[in-house]
Amino acid sequence: MRLLFSIGAVLVAGMFAGGDVAGIAAPGPKFESPRTQPQRLAADKDAQSVDVELVLAVDVSYSMDMDELAIQREGYAQAIQSKEFLQALKLGPNGRIAVTYFEWAASSDQKIIIPWRLIDGPETADAVAAEIMKTPIRRASRTSISGAINFAMPLFDEDPYRGLRRVIDVSGDGPNNNGGPVTMARDAALEKGIVINGLPIMVKEPSYSTMDIDNLDLYYEDCVIGGPGSFVITIKERDKFKEAIRTKLLMEVAGRTPERPVMRVADKEPRVNCLIGEKIWSDRWGR
Repeated sequence: MRLLFSIGAVLVAGMFAGGDVAGIAAPGPKFESPRTQPQRLAADKDAQSVDVELVLAVDVSYSMDMDELAIQREGYAQAIQSKEFLQALKLGPNGRIAVTYFEWAASSDQKIIIPWRLIDGPETADAVAAEIMKTPIRRASRTSISGAINFAMPLFDEDPYRGLRRVIDVSGDGPNNNGGPVTMARDAALEKGIVINGLPIMVKEPSYSTMDIDNLDLYYEDCVIGGPGSFVITIKERDKFKEAIRTKLLMEVAGRTPERPVMRVADKEPRVNCLIGEKIWSDRWGR
């Protein structure tokens, strides 16, 4: 079942009972005895365990203005450093997550800003936030949510960490208009046990000069997200941008959804044409 929520509908504190975090074993001797090998392998496995492997897939298409892109970057950096985020982190069974952050536009345009990083406390959170902020902001043409999802999936195979959950977090301000159909990419991810959450950005009035649509939140709900507990948080006010990002990350770290959803959506036929972006592009530019 997939859910749609408003900002501030969740309190994360107390979601998990705290668990012991296994320490990293010291390197063993070059020729270790068979008796100690299983313990070392178990310790190594625990050292790689995280509560969630989280891919942050961030839209940088030209429909996003420079101010929005700057606020988006700041929102992720500040959310990762926030007291609420760090508290939620420690409530998990492992007390740590793995995260990677990439920006996307067209189906062939994805750029990793942060390779896989472990966040297990304030120091590592500050380091990841600093990495996010130091990269120059860029913009690019077209919007391929399917390309972003397809790019994200193999990143989990490259991840040195192993999470209890695997999540792709997609943010964007328009429907898919390039690459394969978004539903095919979504379904391929769900078959791999990956959850997709969405952050549709709706702070501007739709106009002919952009690929914006009126009901982007429904489009994300019915065509983009999926998997157990998947959710959408919609940004409709510019000054709520950072709050929405923080709320979303808190929910993803905790692995929970709000107790009081605004609306519960049963699985049914999409309320929005999942090829609407491709149709708009074809109608306007004939390709």
